[in-house]
Amino acid sequence: MTIESSPSLFDVTPFETLAGDDRPPLLPVRHPNQDLFICDVLDAIPKDDMASMEHPVFSLSTKPDNRMRRYEHNGNIIEIIPSGRGLATIHDKDILIYCISQLVAKMNLGEQPSRTVRLQAYDMLVATNRQTSGEGYRLMADALTRLRGTTVRTNIQTGGVEETRIFGLIEEARITRKTFDGRMLDLEITLSDWVYRSVISKNVLTLHRDYFRLRKPFERRMYELARKHCGVKDEWKIGLELLQKKCGSNSPLRVFRALVKKVCVHDADHGHFPDYAVTIADDVILFRNRSGLKSKPEQVAITDDAPYIDPETMHDAKTAAPGYDVYALYDEWVSWWLDMGKPELKSPAGAFLGFCKKRHERKPLR
Repeated sequence: MTIESSPSLFDVTPFETLAGDDRPPLLPVRHPNQDLFICDVLDAIPKDDMASMEHPVFSLSTKPDNRMRRYEHNGNIIEIIPSGRGLATIHDKDILIYCISQLVAKMNLGEQPSRTVRLQAYDMLVATNRQTSGEGYRLMADALTRLRGTTVRTNIQTGGVEETRIFGLIEEARITRKTFDGRMLDLEITLSDWVYRSVISKNVLTLHRDYFRLRKPFERRMYELARKHCGVKDEWKIGLELLQKKCGSNSPLRVFRALVKKVCVHDADHGHFPDYAVTIADDVILFRNRSGLKSKPEQVAITDDAPYIDPETMHDAKTAAPGYDVYALYDEWVSWWLDMGKPELKSPAGAFLGFCKKRHERKPLR
């Protein structure tokens, strides 16, 4: 594996200016009542495409990064070429995650998604824990510009198709409605075919909502890799040098080691890292699953003909009904399905998630 990119220590502040190293590792929850503003909780379940989780597509710097990057591993080649506004950053990726989440939610409801996503700018800011001030809208406009301007050339498969492609991370963004002072209200974002193909092939994974609260871009990248490789397993290990390459870092190994150790110390003190506890020993980083999902069967079913719910949907259910035992909810849902005479379900996953959502609305546990 080889990486060519700009040197970056990653230890940079996110969108807002933050001083000091003793601040909490998670950003505050800016919109604690976000479900009041988002039409459906399914829309708020963050989804990410596995190709960009596996490979270092996005810059981890919050300062303009104007150097081309090249990454090679196991026959996969990816080149990321910036525009005059610099490379798209991992914070810019929030927009893609939101769009992917919308499309997956439609698929869970049995609908055929379109490559063009129509959305309200305010909803996207709320769902990704962004500021809804004028500055928040300006930063989102800048992010759209970088996403459109960043060019990717790659042979990485999405949806089982391998071909060398050259594309932008989004094909187009169009503001369809503004306020009197020029602030965007409604948007249309057309995803690249590369990203869209990942979505319709369901090559996506759920992200913990606290992903959007992680202060440091480097921690976001570490979480992406853990979510991709550890998933619902008990644990996952990776060597320090390999982690450095997968993060796209050219900084000295000793500096990178110190940064990883700092993340591990913060997690030991605060338990802030989403889904996984992270430790380091002898230059091996260990991610341990906090939820113990592996103790549950891979296929959840209480009767032979009960609707199949895959582990990823069970992960979504934990978001739709926080605090509940989702396996107990599944048992209740299947009992209801049997009592109703085993009706045909257009989308079992969507029906089960809707059941979990309604239970949480009736009796929230947090």
